[in-house]
Amino acid sequence: MTSLLILNGPNLNLLGTRQPDVYGVTTLPQIEADCQVKAKSLGIKLEFLQSNHEGTLIDSIQAARGVFDGIILNAGAYTHSSIALRDAIASVELPVIELHLSNIHAREDFRHHSHIAPVAIGQICGFGAHGYSLSMDAMVAHLARVGGK
Repeated sequence: MTSLLILNGPNLNLLGTRQPDVYGVTTLPQIEADCQVKAKSLGIKLEFLQSNHEGTLIDSIQAARGVFDGIILNAGAYTHSSIALRDAIASVELPVIELHLSNIHAREDFRHHSHIAPVAIGQICGFGAHGYSLSMDAMVAHLARVGGK
């Protein structure tokens, strides 16, 4: 059975109350519940992790090798600052989709650059909580295309 790791970075634990005009009112537990429903319909397994700590995210990416078929990563602000996350992704040789709730390209200039994008198979941004479902569809399609599960 295909298994995906959904990683959420800093401040995403505050979804629903943090800048709802930018990030929406859906909480992270609601997103996780919606993703589980979607996973059941796709016949895949999901695991979730949220951390405000860069090292925890790096450890999780490294531990995913041989356990998961792909990673969906909402690295939050680390997208724009963490070369260490980029290097971890490049090292594990797993497909990664970069995900953002807001359209990072329509926001402040510093959010336009992603250290993750060069090592990701794609980027989904600007669709709010629905981006998680879109990312799951995209990853399942990618894995089918490349002969994954």
